[in-house]
Amino acid sequence: MKCPFCGNPDSKVIDSRSAENGQVIRRRRECKDCKKRFTTFERFEQFPVAVTKRNGDKEPYRREKILIGLRKAFEKRPVTSQQIEELATKIEAELRAEGKEEVPSSFIGMLVLKCLKEIDEVAYLRFASVYKDFQSITEFQSELGQLLEKKENKGK
Repeated sequence: MKCPFCGNPDSKVIDSRSAENGQVIRRRRECKDCKKRFTTFERFEQFPVAVTKRNGDKEPYRREKILIGLRKAFEKRPVTSQQIEELATKIEAELRAEGKEEVPSSFIGMLVLKCLKEIDEVAYLRFASVYKDFQSITEFQSELGQLLEKKENKGK
């Protein structure tokens, strides 16, 4: 593993632990040259999933796209980067549990929305406003009203 600080290709593993419910191995490494430490995550590679976009184009599934969307939704919210990684892993597990080689991007978007709604309503609204492409304050207000209504019904 190449050192992110000095670029040296030689490092040693100091510690290995299971993470994200056993789906990932977290490794602490030390560069043999500059002696700085860094963390890597090892995931097993599964079958490739193709994502069908709204316009019909297909592209390979990329975890990073989910992480970018989650980071934007959780910006300045009380959520750690580890929690965001775990949420991405949960979404990915649900996606792969479908067992399909091809899924529509809308399916992934709905998985993200479902998870966000359970964790943080503000992050949910942020993601929904982009994903659902709100064109007016009325659409935003409607979505907020639905959230508030569900919250009131839970309280009863």
